[in-house]
Amino acid sequence: MKIPRKYELLTFAFFMSMMMAFIMSGVLTALLTGLNSDFFYHWMRAFATAWVIAFPAVTIVAPFARKLAALVLEP
Repeated sequence: MKIPRKYELLTFAFFMSMMMAFIMSGVLTALLTGLNSDFFYHWMRAFATAWVIAFPAVTIVAPFARKLAALVLEP
């Protein structure tokens, strides 16, 4: 089953926020706790928390980011 095209921006925000939260939570968890035996547990916990924040943030911020990009890009 495919998602209707009218939900393209929301679908993009869903996947973009998931990937960014996954990467950033992994990097920050590694920096803060090191690569120890509990790393994966702490990473997944941080990822779950980060994604809850990242998804609405991307959804809200994306239109503003597009407008800012349009201002600084050549026509």
